Amino acid sequence: MSERMATKNDTARTGNELTGADSPLYVNSVEKAMKVLMAFDGQQRQLSLTQIAALTGFDLSTTQRFTYTLMTLGYLSKDEAVRKYELAPQVLNFAYHYLSSSDLVLRATPYLQQLSRETEETTNLTILDGTEIVFVQRIVSSNVLNPTVVTGTRLPAFCTASGLAMMAALDPHEVDDILARSDLRMYTPYTVADKAAIKQRLIRFREQGYAHSREEYFLGDISTAAVVMDHRRGRPVGAVNLAIVTARWGGDADERRHADLVMSAARAIAN
Repeated sequence: MSERMATKNDTARTGNELTGADSPLYVNSVEKAMKVLMAFDGQQRQLSLTQIAALTGFDLSTTQRFTYTLMTLGYLSKDEAVRKYELAPQVLNFAYHYLSSSDLVLRATPYLQQLSRETEETTNLTILDGTEIVFVQRIVSSNVLNPTVVTGTRLPAFCTASGLAMMAALDPHEVDDILARSDLRMYTPYTVADKAAIKQRLIRFREQGYAHSREEYFLGDISTAAVVMDHRRGRPVGAVNLAIVTARWGGDADERRHADLVMSAARAIAN
């Protein structure tokens, strides 16, 4: 199971107070419904009832009841020809309502559009969620390397410029926690996956005000990012980045130019 499919093992206790899934306020049936929906993770576009049961750990009877309910509510549909289920467009309502009500997204969008026009490159707004970054706004240029990266895409924080920019603004114990829970694998030959080396990079990125990565997750991709801060709380709330393909990269001059642009945009978006 991925970390997105939380279970009762993810609970915490504060003194004698029950929290998380142990709380009497916790509704198990909601958790089960979410587990069914989260079984469809992009790698699994269509699933049979048996497959859903295996992924969620439910018996077939429970799985059938939840899939039927979610179909009735419009969140799942069924391909009768192959007797498999898939997510229905109704699911997009959650993303739409999140994006249209997010003050951060609304503030950032004009600056991302301006950045994309000025550089003719792809610009993104991401947030940090656990050990991953999540794309919450994306302005795609004609020079985009990865058209499959869309709003909602998740990537590891430790090897992406946006993730590193946000991690550089965190307290050391928070960085340690993220790295301890991350799968520090080599996604490309250029991935920096050593904890000590990552921490040294974060010190440098914090001092210079931006993060830079080259082909660490996608080959051919170079990214420069700056953190968006909530100054009232002293916390990072997102990151702005510019992504460029290696064939269009102009070396140090482009890094400095892109750094100035993303830092300026991040400051303007911050509150």
